[in-house]
Amino acid sequence: MAIVGPAPAAHGGNRTGRMFTGDASGDFLFAALHAVGLASQATATHRGDGLELYGGTGHGPGALRSAGEQADTPERRTCRPWLAAEFELLGPGLRAVVALGAFGWQALLPVLGDAGWPLPRPRPAVGHGVQLTLAATGRRQELQVMGSYHPSQRNTFAGRLTFNMLVELLARAAGLAGLGPTGR
Repeated sequence: MAIVGPAPAAHGGNRTGRMFTGDASGDFLFAALHAVGLASQATATHRGDGLELYGGTGHGPGALRSAGEQADTPERRTCRPWLAAEFELLGPGLRAVVALGAFGWQALLPVLGDAGWPLPRPRPAVGHGVQLTLAATGRRQELQVMGSYHPSQRNTFAGRLTFNMLVELLARAAGLAGLGPTGR
C-alpha cells in the first residue's frame, strides 16, 4: 500500500527524515495510521524515535516548499519521473494507493497510466472516499486507488476531514491491500 500526497512537511520532514511528518497534518495522518495498525506509534518527533510503517510507504510528488505555497502543474511534471521510479521499485506487489488531496490525485493518475494501468475516461475528480479499480495488466495486478481529502488543518478544523473518516478510509485501503490488523 502506498500513500501519495503533497511534498514533505516543510517544518519537520527534514528533522524526522520521513515523509508527511513534523507538522499538524502529519501528526493527524500518523495518528490515523497508528489507529489502523499501519504505524508502530502515533507520532514522529525525530530520527530514531522508533516509528515504523507496516505494509505501506509514503511518496511526495512535489518539492519541499514553505507552508501556504501551492504546487503547480509544472512542479508535478518535473517531479513525475521520481514518483514513477518509486512506483517501479514497489513492483507488481502494489495493491492499493491512497492519494491525499487534489495535488496527490492529479500527480498520481498520470504515473499509473504511464505504468500501464488503464485509466477511466473521463478521469474522476478527487474526493474523500472516491475509489477506482484499475484492471490488472501483463506485469501488474489489479490496483485499488482511493482518494482522501488532505489532512491539512484547514480541512480537519472545518470538519471536512475527521479523524474517524481518515481511519475508516485507511482501514478499507489496508484491507484491499491484503494487510492484516498490524499492517502485515
